[in-house]
Amino acid sequence: MKLPDLLEGRLIRRYKRFLADVQLTDGSEVTAHCPNTGSMKNCAEPGSRVWLQDVNSPKRKLRYRWELVEVEGRYLACINTARANDLVREAIIAKRIEALNGYSTIQSERPYGNEGSRIDLLLTEPGLPDCFVEVKNVTLRIGDGLGTFPDAVTDRGRKHLRELMAVVKGGDRGVLFFNVAHSGIQRVEPAWDIDPTYAETLVEAVEAGVEVLAYQIEFSPGQLNLRHLLPFRPGTPFLCT
Repeated sequence: MKLPDLLEGRLIRRYKRFLADVQLTDGSEVTAHCPNTGSMKNCAEPGSRVWLQDVNSPKRKLRYRWELVEVEGRYLACINTARANDLVREAIIAKRIEALNGYSTIQSERPYGNEGSRIDLLLTEPGLPDCFVEVKNVTLRIGDGLGTFPDAVTDRGRKHLRELMAVVKGGDRGVLFFNVAHSGIQRVEPAWDIDPTYAETLVEAVEAGVEVLAYQIEFSPGQLNLRHLLPFRPGTPFLCT
């Protein structure tokens, strides 16, 4: 995925979830849209280097959109969760996701399930079970290369797991896909310390046959790509801190 030209700055503060004040390198201060509804724990520290897109559209209230942040002075993270589905879709089409090869049709945001959900990606191919892919963005690194999800309590996330379990029970494939948008994460687990109910439901989903895939973004100048398969394990509430 090609990125637009980005402007560098320093984060002053993130507030009201969708707003971020940033000082650009020329000294000017701007308010940017923050396209991330999560807590952004460890990814919104004041003083961090950030990169913004100058959208400059008359249809937008805010001219700038926050895209990237430097974490701990050495890692890159993409905080724009809207990019996750497109990244996964591109990787599937390019056949970089081995477990999802063999499907010729990809549909987005299809209604499904009994709880009023829309699946991020629906993969279909004659002769194969339909494959329902729910994409989640991972940016929370808690040390020693461990990334966890979610970064805040998520009732919606639990609903998606229930829907995927129902899909598997009906004979199709249900896939939870972790888009790991942080260069410092080498493995993924549920965030038992943040949302133990979600973690328990994820364990239940895995036992019911829901597949879990975790792929890390490769950051390169002007581009983002999914290339690196990471290990996932359910973990336990006793080992996570």
